[in-house]
Amino acid sequence: MARIHARRRGRSGSRAPFRRQPPEWVPLSPQEVEELVVKLAQEGKTTAEIGMILRDQYGVPSVKLVTGKKITRILRERGLEPQIPEDLLALMRKAVRLAEHLERHKKDLHNMRGLQLIEAKIHRLVSYYKEIGRLPKDWKYSRSLARVLAK
Repeated sequence: MARIHARRRGRSGSRAPFRRQPPEWVPLSPQEVEELVVKLAQEGKTTAEIGMILRDQYGVPSVKLVTGKKITRILRERGLEPQIPEDLLALMRKAVRLAEHLERHKKDLHNMRGLQLIEAKIHRLVSYYKEIGRLPKDWKYSRSLARVLAK
């Protein structure tokens, strides 16, 4: 499949190994993993940070293999799911950093184009999340809103 904003073909990526059951060497039970996910979320960690912490410090290779649920679903069941999805928030942070750069360097046309592409991705993601019900139908992206939410 081709890339959206470039005239190149895509690259094949690595895939996770095909498993249906957790490895025998995982030290934690599913309930303990869920409690750790909730505890880390209450500390303000994102889902990606929670996954890395569980992998690196607790020896849990995949939360989904151990518990049968993804981290986001566990947080949704406990009422801890973030208001704005993590991937959208990351793109908004990127757009804010780039807009601040462009305020200082007004003639940087390459990064101006980059900001346009990032904001196009944001608009596509927003429409997707509105469609599936993760964002309210009247939610709109703006740079001023992004500045408030991204910090």
